[in-house]
Amino acid sequence: MDIIIVGCGKVGRLLADQLNEADNNVTVIDINPQRAKEVGERYDVAYVAGNGTTHAALSLAGTKDADLLIAVTGADELNLLCCLMAKREGVKQTIARVRSPQYNGELEYLRKELELAMIINPEYAAAKEIARVLRFPSALKIDTFARGKIELLKFKLPEDSPLCGMAVKEMSAKLHCDILVCTVERGEDAFIANGDFVFAPRDIISIIADEKVAYTFFRKINFKAKQVHDVLIAGGGNTTHYLCEDLEESGIKVKIIEKDPARTEQLSALLPNASVNHADPISREVLLSEGIKNAEAFVALTSIDEENILLSLFAKSVSEGKVITKINRIDFDQVVEKLELDTIIYPKNITSDLILRFVRASRKAAGTNLETLYQVIKGKVEAVQFNVEQKCAITDIPLRQMQLKDGVLVAAIIREKTAKIPRGQDMIHVGDSVVIVTTQLGLHDMNDILR
Repeated sequence: MDIIIVGCGKVGRLLADQLNEADNNVTVIDINPQRAKEVGERYDVAYVAGNGTTHAALSLAGTKDADLLIAVTGADELNLLCCLMAKREGVKQTIARVRSPQYNGELEYLRKELELAMIINPEYAAAKEIARVLRFPSALKIDTFARGKIELLKFKLPEDSPLCGMAVKEMSAKLHCDILVCTVERGEDAFIANGDFVFAPRDIISIIADEKVAYTFFRKINFKAKQVHDVLIAGGGNTTHYLCEDLEESGIKVKIIEKDPARTEQLSALLPNASVNHADPISREVLLSEGIKNAEAFVALTSIDEENILLSLFAKSVSEGKVITKINRIDFDQVVEKLELDTIIYPKNITSDLILRFVRASRKAAGTNLETLYQVIKGKVEAVQFNVEQKCAITDIPLRQMQLKDGVLVAAIIREKTAKIPRGQDMIHVGDSVVIVTTQLGLHDMNDILR
């Protein structure tokens, strides 16, 4: 695809890199000439220095022949205007990043009126991901398929887990739970686990299950399976606002610590059921006085990554509760992962994943349509949901007879609103949705799973 990216901030750079690696023709636009040149030369993409809302800059970027324009500047209104101008210049589809809560209730209206393919709010998406984990605190990460009918849950084995020393093929008989082990991370290595794989302490495991089965499974391996009852949040930004609205519907009590007095007052008015306290969340004394030791969960959502990391490390040192950390910068993700902070949320990765999913779905072949895409293990394993729209090479054949590529696992079949963990005799039919977990990165059509 011919893709134009307006805005060369952290998200724009990430998209330029990932979309270029996926064999798209990428052009970036930024009003800062030095930044545009730097991104263009670093990621080997075309670049234009200029204002992405002007005819001159858009024309130089090739809007008449472009398939997609993605506007990710720092201003919502500018992103929307970029998309409006790009449509008039001939771009086939447009995506805008819109972050302000004042627009959140009008996103669908804006999308339709401005004929946008998608509007992305990274803070809202991050809040949704945090809320899912707080409802199931044993998981490090939860991804959903088929509108929540089936979940992919990632968790880490402690030293004393009953799973340690157990082989994958023994789980069904010993635990009596219909779950499917998809991946295992052990140090720097990642595996799509077969039946003979034996679990070890500190393994990070991803499983597929429906919600009820997942609760039963986690109880049997001595993990906490119920949602938390109270949450302490450091920082009162937009992500906190969205998260509290979501948690309120679940009956979870929320306490917020925010150091800006004006923002504290604003949040108190917006979130009448939350306890909003004016104090410095980076203070050890404040955290202790606000009850961090007894909170069932702590979420670090300040605007500074270093503060969030320190706060989370402190929370883990004094509390048994769930700890979630928001990290904005993605440059040092491998270093951050080694700190063992529990659940880490990267809003910028969430944004790029949503856009990559859209791009991959736009390149579909006949027969199947990509519906959902998640990175299970970054750069190594993906989980992809396809809708089977017509008869093709993978329909009406028992799974055991399929000649699947190495590193491909058919993880779930969703048929008539029912999700099923498939076995060798099961078949895929027209109308099904199918979840594939694979090391074969870049799939955009389900037929590609065959040799």
